[in-house]
Amino acid sequence: MKKESLATKQLTTNKVSAAMFLVTIGIVYGDIGTSPMYVMKSILEGNGGIANVSEEFIVGSLSLVIWTITLLTTIKHVLIAMRADNHGEGGIFALYSLIKDYGKWLIIPTMIGGCTMLADGVLTPAVTVTTAVEGLRSISSVNRFLGSGQVVVLAITIFIVSALFLIQRNGTSAIGKLFGPVMMIWFLFLGITGIWLSFGGFGILRALNPIYAVKVLISPENKAGLMILGSVFLCTTGAEALYTDMGHVGRENIMISWPFVKICLILNYMGQCAWIIRVSDDPAMAAIEELNPFYMMLPEMLRPVAIVLSALAAIIASQALISGSYTLVHEAASLDLMPHLNVRYPSDTKGQIYVPIVNKILWILCIAVILYFRSGSRMENAYGLAITISMLMMTIMFTVYIGSRKNMKIGAAVFAVTFFALEGVFFVSSLGKFAVGGYVAVILSLAILFIMISWYRGTSIERMQSVRLPMRDYIDAIKDLQEDREIPMCCNNLVYVAKGVNMEDIDRDILYSILDRDPKRADAYWFISVNTTNRPFQREYEVESYGTDYIFRVNLNLGFKVKQSVNIYLRQIVNDLLSTGELPPQVKKHSIYGPSKVGSFKFCMLRKMMPMEGDLSTIDNVLIHTKYGIRRLAGSPARWFGLETSTLIIEYVPLFISKRREQEKLNRGPSDDPEEE
Repeated sequence: MKKESLATKQLTTNKVSAAMFLVTIGIVYGDIGTSPMYVMKSILEGNGGIANVSEEFIVGSLSLVIWTITLLTTIKHVLIAMRADNHGEGGIFALYSLIKDYGKWLIIPTMIGGCTMLADGVLTPAVTVTTAVEGLRSISSVNRFLGSGQVVVLAITIFIVSALFLIQRNGTSAIGKLFGPVMMIWFLFLGITGIWLSFGGFGILRALNPIYAVKVLISPENKAGLMILGSVFLCTTGAEALYTDMGHVGRENIMISWPFVKICLILNYMGQCAWIIRVSDDPAMAAIEELNPFYMMLPEMLRPVAIVLSALAAIIASQALISGSYTLVHEAASLDLMPHLNVRYPSDTKGQIYVPIVNKILWILCIAVILYFRSGSRMENAYGLAITISMLMMTIMFTVYIGSRKNMKIGAAVFAVTFFALEGVFFVSSLGKFAVGGYVAVILSLAILFIMISWYRGTSIERMQSVRLPMRDYIDAIKDLQEDREIPMCCNNLVYVAKGVNMEDIDRDILYSILDRDPKRADAYWFISVNTTNRPFQREYEVESYGTDYIFRVNLNLGFKVKQSVNIYLRQIVNDLLSTGELPPQVKKHSIYGPSKVGSFKFCMLRKMMPMEGDLSTIDNVLIHTKYGIRRLAGSPARWFGLETSTLIIEYVPLFISKRREQEKLNRGPSDDPEEE
């Protein structure tokens, strides 16, 4: 058996530098960087408005924000989570690849976490862009133009969001170069305005003491009670991006840039709180409906600058979530949790992909969310719930990683107790928003989860029903077919996309396709299995020829972030085998490129289909039919394997085979009667 590496370009490391610092600011912090636009606004609304808050309440709320960012973002994600890298890559599916051998049940938190992150990809563009556009109301003249309704605000929001989804097909590498500088200006703006507005109100520095965070939770001045945490939690949405984007910018760049980002965020929250304390008894402010401290604390002449910057920051945050959604779907498909979809690479930016059908679905859902909620404050109710669930799932997985993979049982116990307690409280408080919008996040997540479960379970059923036959027992039969000149030549090279890593057996349906259904004579038969590995960018192959020069069983071992272009890799494998003499030259006389040593190729893909009868439970029957329905909508997997421009044969085979009849046929050898099938 021959084992080789496939050619691939050398991946560059993300070294620490001023340029990478800027890139990190632009890529990683868009989501969490826009949180000052709505966190304090949500806290005020939950307590009855600015006229119903006291200085002690505001100081306590600020303390909750500061310590939430510190515990959930700094400690959990920056200091702990980023140690769990998969060859430099982060994210929930990279983490699953590291721990999947420690229990089959780990697929459950992986799917739940993945579906809530995808739901976040729908909600983030909606809430951030809408909130940014609503900032126009802080300018008196513009507010009069917008009128009392939300029609104009919604129209502007939908235009921006639609334009954002439209440009995805062309890639964002050109405008992506502006992300870093724009976000740097944004964070400097947050920090400078926060310091400026804090002058004269340094009493808010008491918020650095966590005792005020505890006091406000039980204070009678806190009318929301524990439910205030549902609003506070919004300050840490986007924390998971620090772990997910680690592969793009490197762990060190995140660790170095995060302190700058955190300081700017906290300074802005302090400025907002100092301003709220100063104007809490102002009747004019109390009369403003849905008052947003982020905009109103600024002089009116400075608000247009804040609105432009916030809109740009919202677009960048949305772009990060949209791109992240493509990557999530691509990685989920590699792990057989979602259908294989058409993936494009619109630019040379590392890791940037574009999935057309995902882009279209995200756009439709995002517009639907905007039209349904109609205001940023209502969208915020749905925003935090999905992320709390996602963080809880990640906590489960990190606990397994620390306890099992790193064998640090005590450390895992401390981690689990600490963060299950914290995130559990946030989850309970977020449930309080279920009836006023949180149900939308749950519905989106459940819909995605149902797709994942259907695909995963359907694939498992197919594997259980698969009949594997010993490959070596059928070598002579294939040789007889190859030498039978009465059968017309199908092609020089017949390629089957197979499944399984064991090279000594082969799917019965493949042999039946070659020998029985429509005998296919060829010079060489290729059986290629694409196996997803834990290493994100691995490209290796193994070949078994069974002592022949006409049968080649190939295992392609590709990382979960690698495009599974079978035809490209096969080209290299063929050239390798020609150079060693293991594959005889094939005469190809007629070609616009002249004579060649490699002949024609045809790729054959077998697709399972449900017969009228099948021995399945009701639930499994629903799931397998759902998988095949999704598969029809998703299109041919030929695109996933890069075969859309190749000569392709697609054959349908029944999922279920009678075990008794199958055993009879195995006892007497391959059947000559295709009607038995």
